[in-house]
Amino acid sequence: MKLLQPAARPATLRGRLSLLAVATAAFVMAVFTIAFNAFVHQHLARQADDQLRARASAIAATVDTSGPVLRVLETPQEGLLDANAWIYQGTTLVEQPPSTAADGPATRTAARLAAQGGARCATTSNGAVGVRLCARPVPPPAGGTRTATVVTALDLTPYRASADTLLLASLALDAVMLACTYAVTRLAVGRALRPVRTMTEQAARWSASASDERFSGAPRPAELARLGASLDAFLDRIRAVLRHEQQLTSELSHELRNPLATIVAELDWWQGRPRSEDETLTAQRAIGDAARTMQTICDTLLAEAREDARRAPGTAAVFPVLRTLAARTDPALVPVRVLAVGEEGDLVAGVPAAVLERIVSPLLDNALRYAATAVHIRASGEPGHVRIEVGDDGPGVPEGFRSHLFQPGRRADPGDGHDGAGLGLPLSRRLARSAGGEAELGEPGGGGAVFVVRLPAG
Repeated sequence: MKLLQPAARPATLRGRLSLLAVATAAFVMAVFTIAFNAFVHQHLARQADDQLRARASAIAATVDTSGPVLRVLETPQEGLLDANAWIYQGTTLVEQPPSTAADGPATRTAARLAAQGGARCATTSNGAVGVRLCARPVPPPAGGTRTATVVTALDLTPYRASADTLLLASLALDAVMLACTYAVTRLAVGRALRPVRTMTEQAARWSASASDERFSGAPRPAELARLGASLDAFLDRIRAVLRHEQQLTSELSHELRNPLATIVAELDWWQGRPRSEDETLTAQRAIGDAARTMQTICDTLLAEAREDARRAPGTAAVFPVLRTLAARTDPALVPVRVLAVGEEGDLVAGVPAAVLERIVSPLLDNALRYAATAVHIRASGEPGHVRIEVGDDGPGVPEGFRSHLFQPGRRADPGDGHDGAGLGLPLSRRLARSAGGEAELGEPGGGGAVFVVRLPAG
């Protein structure tokens, strides 16, 4: 039986709400039906008793108890009054209906009521017919002692038939009302859930295509407005995840391009002609350095993409990292100077060395790309922060492009002859912000551009 219960339960919210509405309506209707039919039975019984007492009073008015013998006076309606009526003097039967037997159930019940005395009523059955009997004592005249009792009977078949008819009618009405309740509830719930179904389909379609459309702004009931706001937030998160995935892919492609180019060039150079042992070792070291750089890039970007923490863990001495970056450049092309403001040993950034390297490296690459004669890296301490400046003596950043400088894929002049995809600066800012810092364009003291990185102090 337990295996059949889930199958019998409606699978849709519309079916469950309709079933709940029908169950609630059935309970309420059952209560009202029982109460109504109980009231009807009580009302019909009271009517029957009132009719019996009225007949008993009319017959009692014809009974004379003043003489030595009880006499029943003649009246114009004697036949009507004598129908289903018993008259007793004490417990002695004086008159009874001609259609009843002396030992019948109705007569026995009438005798019992007369013996008990007082105004009483009782119900008996004569075969399949229910009979209601009521007794009314006849008071003796002034100074007399003889008492009499009139018992009248009434066939309850018409009353019971009326009660049964009302019961069947109420049950039929209940069935019609339940059917209407089910139909109206399904219709109302279906119409109420139609916007939800439409919003669900729209959310699925918009999330698949990363659409800019949203549910906010359209007039809706309060519940659907809250659902729309939740779906909008969900769509925004999906879009942010897709955008972050695309950006991570672009950044990986951008950052891995130079090490891969180094590896390919070294391999081509190595395989181009026979090399000495020293040259072979040099090529191997270059390939190894490029491979380690690629590993660092992948580890750093993937760790940042997972966003395991709002702040990057670990610390790093600033100047060893900056000197390592400067040593990787070719001083014959553009020399790089690392300048210190204050004691070098006291300058520690609150980020790992790998993260610090990936923050400063894109800024250094950009400076080397546009510098005319020299690049400088200046590091200094601030209250609670480390400040790193990367400057060059190149043409600088056009005034109209400053607001787009850190946007992915944007370059001031794509046709200036320099390589780059416009992803290095956005990566540097994103990594700095993930560590609780900032990367921005500073104000140059002379020509060229100066980029400023602020990171938490270690």
